[in-house]
Amino acid sequence: MQGLDYLKTLCYYNCWMNEKIYSICQNIPDAVRKEDKGAFFKSIHGTLNHILLADRIWLGRFKNNLFKVNSLDQELYSDFVTLWQERQKTDQDIENWINSLTEHQLAQPFRYHSIVRRKDHTYLLGHLVLHFFNHQTHHRGQVTTLIKQVGYEPGITDLLWLPGAEITE
Repeated sequence: MQGLDYLKTLCYYNCWMNEKIYSICQNIPDAVRKEDKGAFFKSIHGTLNHILLADRIWLGRFKNNLFKVNSLDQELYSDFVTLWQERQKTDQDIENWINSLTEHQLAQPFRYHSIVRRKDHTYLLGHLVLHFFNHQTHHRGQVTTLIKQVGYEPGITDLLWLPGAEITE
């Protein structure tokens, strides 16, 4: 597996994990989800918000429809149900975009303006898409730790257990 097939697998993994995480988080009381646990984005809710925010920033760049933000910890939605609904919409947008890509596009240079470094950078599009999915995985790992800390079980999160990934005979 390589190139576009790999990125499609990461896209599927992203959707699967988001549904899994949000399904668990809906059972956590709102005050507990929003409690500052000393994480980089403070809380479960803050971290979920950041993942959605970053996904929208990157997807906006990729689709040439910039998503303007004030900061990387900006709260998009304080209501959990709305946050989850918007997560699902964004995951569908990501899937539609990934399915529209070609191997040729992934091999092309892509220029964007960094919010963090405040300057332009150029990478191959495929490299940036890989970063996009890696960023999600990184922060979902933080969320699963926070979920465990408040007494809930996130279950298995390994890519190997992605439904349909195993080759069956």
